[in-house]
Amino acid sequence: MTRIISGFAGSLTLVVPSTGTRPTSDRVREAIFSALDARGALDGARVVDLYAGTGSLGLEAASRGASAVVLVEKGPAAVKACRSNAALLLRAKPRGSTLSIDVSGQAVDAFLAPSRDAWDVVFLDPPYDLGEAELAHTLELLAPRVSADGTVVLERSSRSPEPTWPLGLELERRKDYGDTTLWWARTVEPVE
Repeated sequence: MTRIISGFAGSLTLVVPSTGTRPTSDRVREAIFSALDARGALDGARVVDLYAGTGSLGLEAASRGASAVVLVEKGPAAVKACRSNAALLLRAKPRGSTLSIDVSGQAVDAFLAPSRDAWDVVFLDPPYDLGEAELAHTLELLAPRVSADGTVVLERSSRSPEPTWPLGLELERRKDYGDTTLWWARTVEPVE
């Protein structure tokens, strides 16, 4: 069972497809959001959840104060779950809230390539079997779309090597949780 941990939608149970997704554990999500809350990174933030699966990371951010969330997922069953979960959360939002949640049913690179949007918080939870070269390409497409002082949280298998960070993003820290590793990156100004 996957649920929203905290915020206005705390304890809301999310729809999870029977196959094809690997929802982030409650323990790892709690660690991610404790760190983001400590930074004040979610208040009014624009958030994108790439390889969204059920949308649990983006929706947790929405519940905790993000103003706009985009869930990007290409798997048909997962897209359906994201749409259902987004609707549940929007019904629970406080009166007067201007929260927006959009679901994009396309591949991550196809979503990023033409985009001109900028996000304050980015979650990436790609399939563990996604190749390192493919991930590096996705990060290159993403880097110009992360706002100044933006945060990128990448979830990978603990057996995966450190990602190749493109210009504009630099590793801030790594944290292991059993078979899962979180890579935290931040935006940096290119050196002239």
